Amino acid sequence: MKTRIVISVSLIVVVLAMANLFVGHAQQAAGEPPQLTGNGAPPLSNPLKVALLKWYNANRVPTTFPVGNQPYGVAFDGQNIWTANNGDGTVSKVRASDGSVLGTFPAGNGPYGVTFDGANMWVSDLGGTVVKLRASDGKNLGTFAVGPSPGWMAFDGANIWVPTAPSQGNGSVTKLRASDGKNLGSFTVGVGPVATAFDGANVWVANQTSFDGGTVTKLRASDGNVLGTFTVGFTPLGIAFDGANIWTANSGDATVTKLRASDGTVLGTFNTPGSPYGIAFDSADIWVTGAPYMYELRATDGAQVGFFVPPTNTIGVAFDGANVWVAGYNNNKIGKL
Repeated sequence: MKTRIVISVSLIVVVLAMANLFVGHAQQAAGEPPQLTGNGAPPLSNPLKVALLKWYNANRVPTTFPVGNQPYGVAFDGQNIWTANNGDGTVSKVRASDGSVLGTFPAGNGPYGVTFDGANMWVSDLGGTVVKLRASDGKNLGTFAVGPSPGWMAFDGANIWVPTAPSQGNGSVTKLRASDGKNLGSFTVGVGPVATAFDGANVWVANQTSFDGGTVTKLRASDGNVLGTFTVGFTPLGIAFDGANIWTANSGDATVTKLRASDGTVLGTFNTPGSPYGIAFDSADIWVTGAPYMYELRATDGAQVGFFVPPTNTIGVAFDGANVWVAGYNNNKIGKL
C-alpha cells in the first residue's frame, strides 16, 4: 500500500472520442443520442450554475489541451480547470471556456490530487505534504505536512480532508483548516485510504484494501467520528457523491459500486471491464475513467449509456457545469467534452 499510484493505468469523466487524445472507438448507446439544437450544436449550459448545484448534462464536443507531464488530479475552480502533474512537480491552470493555459505552478515533487476550497487550490504531494495555492495567481500560500502518500482530497466548506496511507496497517484522514492549514485532527480509517468525497455532512473515504476486497469509511465531518465502514468492490480508487448516493470506481474487480449515503446500503454493483479509476457526476450520469476504457453510467439505475476506448489511460476527472474534463496520463493532455 506504500505507493499511492495503484493503477493498472500506468486524481475532485468523459465521453471521449477526443480529438488527438480520444480519437478512438467512441460509441453512443443505442437510443441515447446527445440532445442537439437546431444547428446541430449541443444545448448551451451555464457553468457557473455548478456552484449552486444546478447541474446540466455534459456537452459532447471533444477537444484536448496540453498540460504538464503525467496529469492525475483534476479540479474546477468556477472558471478554470486545474491539473496535478505528477511527472514534473507542477499544476496547470487552464481556462475552461477555451482551454488556454493561464499558468504552470510548482507544487511539490509528486502532485497527485487537487481540490478547490472556494478561493485556493490544494494539491496533495505524494512525498507527504499538501500545498496551498491561491487560485487567482497560483501563489504558494503554504506547505503542510500530513503523512505518507496523501491522495485525493475533499473540501467540506471549511476544511480540507486528506487521506494518507502508511506502508502497513490502517491509514488515516487528516483534517486541515482551509483558512490557515492548521491540523485539526487525524482520524483512523481503513487500509490504504486513497480518495475522499463530501456529502454535505459527512466525509467518505475509499480504502483500497486489495487483500480483503475494498471498503469505504463514513466520518462525521464535524468531529471525525466514524459512522460506519461499508464493503464495496476490490481496490476502490475513485469516489464521488451524486446528491443522494456515493459511488466508487473499483479497479481491482472492474466494477462500480453505488451506496445510499444515508446508511451505506449497497444499491448496485455495475460492471465496467478494465481498470476503473476516476469517477464524477454530471447531474444525470456517472463518468468513470480508467484503462483502457471509459464509461458513462446513468445515475438512477447504473445502466451503461456510453462506452469509450481512448488511445491513452485516463485518470482524474471533473465536471464544470457544462463539460467534463479528463486527464490523459500518457500524453500529457487534458480532454474537454
